[in-house]
Amino acid sequence: MTFFARTFGAFALGLMSALPASAQFFSADEVVQVSLLPGYRMSDDRHMAAIRIDLAPGWKTYWRAPGEGGVPTVLRLTDADGIAGMAIHWPRPQVFFTNGLRSLGYEGSVILPVEFAINTNGTAQIAGRLDLGVCQDVCMPITVDLGGVLPASTARDGAIAAALSDRPFTAAEAGAGAVTCAIEPISDGLRVTVRAQVPATGNDETVVVEHRDPMVWVSEATSERQGGQVVAVADVVPADQGPFALNRSDLRITVIGSRMAVELNNCTGG
Repeated sequence: MTFFARTFGAFALGLMSALPASAQFFSADEVVQVSLLPGYRMSDDRHMAAIRIDLAPGWKTYWRAPGEGGVPTVLRLTDADGIAGMAIHWPRPQVFFTNGLRSLGYEGSVILPVEFAINTNGTAQIAGRLDLGVCQDVCMPITVDLGGVLPASTARDGAIAAALSDRPFTAAEAGAGAVTCAIEPISDGLRVTVRAQVPATGNDETVVVEHRDPMVWVSEATSERQGGQVVAVADVVPADQGPFALNRSDLRITVIGSRMAVELNNCTGG
């Protein structure tokens, strides 16, 4: 796992549904409650905490790559005492289709485990904000201030452990085989064709291709299964649409199904 001392992310509203004349307005407190779970200290100077998001019935929020119909969820630290870095462990998202648009996210309640790199033997303190979108028939952006103490206690939190168990499998854990990424130029960037040996993940199998640089746009992938192989195609376009050399190691490919998800990070030339 790579930890980053700074956490930045662009918060984009994405495609919002138009408000009908008879629209009912909601306050943030009516549709979502967000809290910090302080978690527990692990070995190797690591601390596992979490963010709990509870949504009103019928409302949903989004994964790190929300799709064309969603809003990205972004955590930013504004103050960190005893913290050297952090990484979010995203549980496997659901796939939603609304008005012909695909989005990925969560409904009901979700716990997002957050692993911190610690540089203190005692308690650590954090403060920050969570930007997220919540949607039902309409969408609204919400910013929540979060803060608290991360204790030195090693007592495990069962809710956080359950969320960690629902993360995407690694390629090795899933028994996935080789992954290739063939690249060809298009007018404003590059087209990537992914071929991956991946066990069946369940119904409504979806492939998501991400670039590690949030300023690089990646289209929604089209995909199909050919026996034991998943084939997906996505366009990768830099922000300035200028000359662009794609490093395959910057691509993250996730295959998501109704039973499990598999994250693939090592694609070779194809």
